[in-house]
Amino acid sequence: MTEPLRIGVVGAGTLVQRGILPHLSQEDVHDRVRPQAVCDPVPGRAAEVAARFGVPRAYESYEELLEHGDVDIVTIASPIGLHYEQCRMALDAGKHVHVNKTMTTTVAEATDLIERARDRGLKIVASPGEALRPHNTYIKELLADGAIGTLCWATCGAAFGTYHEDEPERLAQGTPIDPSWYFRKPGGGPLYDMTVYSLHGLTSILGPVRRVSAMSATRIRERTFHGTTVPCDADDNTVMLLDFGDGLFAFAYGTAAGTINRGFTGNYFGTKGAILGLEMNGRPLEFPGHEIARQAPGVLGLQWLLPHVVGPHRHIDEQHVFEDIMQLVDWVRDDIPTVVTAEHARHVIDIIESAYRSAATGQTVELTTTF
Repeated sequence: MTEPLRIGVVGAGTLVQRGILPHLSQEDVHDRVRPQAVCDPVPGRAAEVAARFGVPRAYESYEELLEHGDVDIVTIASPIGLHYEQCRMALDAGKHVHVNKTMTTTVAEATDLIERARDRGLKIVASPGEALRPHNTYIKELLADGAIGTLCWATCGAAFGTYHEDEPERLAQGTPIDPSWYFRKPGGGPLYDMTVYSLHGLTSILGPVRRVSAMSATRIRERTFHGTTVPCDADDNTVMLLDFGDGLFAFAYGTAAGTINRGFTGNYFGTKGAILGLEMNGRPLEFPGHEIARQAPGVLGLQWLLPHVVGPHRHIDEQHVFEDIMQLVDWVRDDIPTVVTAEHARHVIDIIESAYRSAATGQTVELTTTF
């Protein structure tokens, strides 16, 4: 292709305002992709965001965007419970899709999207692209080389805290951006929203999970946003045991508070030592680009190593989401396949769905997918 792809942005909430559109509005990507349309059901929000970032078209209806937006691809940044239906509609309309995590809430939905895309000759990139990160590839190589002896077990996970209630963009302009869906079914809870990163990283390194056993419940039943009480029914306190086969296990969690990991990077314990976050036996890992990563301010270093995160993009939030969008752009424009696959995303969904099923039945669940 010689012309830039025209992208439609689905949702105009915090992720889009602080990350997706600030990245896509940069001139250095406009030879490859340009924001063409944005939609959001809150009256006036899409129009305000479109005007701020120079997007030609704004809609309150997703159907209008697909029918009249004149787009080639879409990026879906709506609540997770809407992802399946919106991905399906985009594929049926002949659009390639990037979908923010998590792609769907069930394996059956993910399989349907994969098959629809295949049958229509379309492409799906499903965040998060943890397999792109140099430190994950390096850890995988270290474990394969026996750097910490025989690997015995691992941990990964994440906690909600009050992150979504405290996001500054939610009260910055116009109608407050309601975070209530993060705490409600379907699609709410830390597994779908945050632990999904850790599970993608863990399985990128160790491969597919075979069995899951879990306990899960709702621990925080009410939250507060903008002076309003938010009832919560999504599970927010889940602990899982993952079986990778041959006696290799992992402990994973998505909790209301508290973490035993350093960011989303897992911990790996072997007979000759341990990899804890970005250190092995107490020494920093020298993964490709580690010098750059350690020069970056705050927690940005690992983001700076993603292939498309260069120039101004290093200083715009949500670099990893921008990277995954550009993986789709390169795949559609230049036929460059990506390791950020829908099949991998489906397997992580299988882990989460199986964990909930195990918690409900008290039984260990065999996974039905791989990647």
